[in-house]
Order: sequence, then structure tokens, then C-alpha cells
Amino acid sequence: MNPPEVNAAQWKKSSRSNGNGGNNCVEVALLEDGAAVRHSKDPYGPALVFTTAEWAAFVGGAKDGEFDIAG
Repeated sequence: MNPPEVNAAQWKKSSRSNGNGGNNCVEVALLEDGAAVRHSKDPYGPALVFTTAEWAAFVGGAKDGEFDIAG
């Protein structure tokens, strides 16, 4: 069960998700003390909740290309 703050959050979907109708993507919500991520197809399902430090580390790694898949 998600905390009330997560359920009441304003969720954002990437503009890059429009290619397939936006049905297979994640949404992000910034919270007072971090961020949350959920599957867009299941907005009332579970969300992953991160502290501010955890979210900053993830976003920094993504910007630095740490998660890029060579292929």
C-alpha cells in the first residue's frame, strides 16, 4: 500500500513515451522528501519510493550515461 503522499502526488510521464500510446512507461512524482516511480498502466498499484539522496544518485547516474546499454 502506498503512503498517502504518493497517492496524492502529481505524476509526470516522459514525452518520449508517446511512441506506443504511453501504455508501457513509467511515471515519476517528486515528493517532499524524495521521489516515487510507478507503472503508467497501473496508477493505483505499487510505487517505488526513493529518498532525496537515492533519487539524486539515480538521476545523476542516468545523466552520466551509467545505465546506457551498448548494443
